[in-house]
Amino acid sequence: MTPKIYVVGIGPGDPGEMTPRAQKVLEKVEIIIGYRTYVDLIKDNFPGKEFIRSGMTEEVERCETALQKALEGKNLALISGGDSGIYGMAGIMLEVVNKSGQPVAVEIIPGVTAANAAAAVLGAPIMHDFAVISLSDRLTPLELIYKRIECAAAGDFVICLYNPKSKSRTGYLETARKIILKYRNEATPVGIVRNAAREDETYQVATLENMLDFEIDMFTVVIIGNSQTYIANGRMITPRGYKMF
Repeated sequence: MTPKIYVVGIGPGDPGEMTPRAQKVLEKVEIIIGYRTYVDLIKDNFPGKEFIRSGMTEEVERCETALQKALEGKNLALISGGDSGIYGMAGIMLEVVNKSGQPVAVEIIPGVTAANAAAAVLGAPIMHDFAVISLSDRLTPLELIYKRIECAAAGDFVICLYNPKSKSRTGYLETARKIILKYRNEATPVGIVRNAAREDETYQVATLENMLDFEIDMFTVVIIGNSQTYIANGRMITPRGYKMF
């Protein structure tokens, strides 16, 4: 039988947000491998499993461990927060297997990503075309990130910002805001969701003018509306263009 690695998106954190398919896969595997924060989010729900945890920046090593375990005949899953194919482990795992030349199958199990979870908290801000951009420059040049923000803003996309601010990246969000303000007015609605779909979830509905007044960190998703987005009853709505009767 061909060895297989499941790459599973576990959702934003709350077990209730995990898809039934992901739940089923994690119930049947022997080993669950992942970034320590994601393992800690789910380990109590899957007793009796062997967990292999590692830290940030060790993504390739996790994939290599998964490949080795699969070749040993182990039934295993490599997990990602949110969706495994959106800033997750799916691409890295496929690249590692392809480079190895080993006959190992990789099955990708999708999950609810942070943008979906945050949007649901805020109302309906991504009802129309939107772009998801990470402000982390660990793997992407900063000038390219800013170019993508400029293009998305010029194209009137709703913009979802991942990894908006960290201890070492304190000014990137402010620069992104300045770029977007070239194309949108200060009253544009902005949703700020921290720990979306987790126990300590918080959110604010702000504007481009005052968005920097709120707590924003690596656990936050920032959703910036397009030119048509508005706030009603405390909820963000981006109309798709349906006629109201």
